[in-house]
Amino acid sequence: MPRITGSICIVDDDVSVLSSLQELLDSDGFEAWTFDSPDQFLAYAKEHAVKLAILDVWMPETNGIEVQERLSELSPATQVIMITGREESPIRAAALKGGALAFLVKPFDDEAFLTLVRSAVREAA
Repeated sequence: MPRITGSICIVDDDVSVLSSLQELLDSDGFEAWTFDSPDQFLAYAKEHAVKLAILDVWMPETNGIEVQERLSELSPATQVIMITGREESPIRAAALKGGALAFLVKPFDDEAFLTLVRSAVREAA
């Protein structure tokens, strides 16, 4: 299967989530970069084109909504999928209002996730 190029970044403080999502994306032909620190990701995004950012909502340093806001200033064309371990309607509303393509609660369906990723990468092309 040919590699699908374009920068996809996953930001989550849980290394097992980073690893499993990276493997899932790899199995579908995508190449993804992982970050367990929002600040490291944002520094990367300043220097590189990011087509899609998959952002965890709850992280120790900051939350995904704040990262989404900062990312939209750096790279308005970057697509965002938010992921979280707990459903909270106000957070979902803020993420979607901020431009997120989707808000997924872990664990989520792999095929539905990959469908969203494919759509986001096409939109960003």
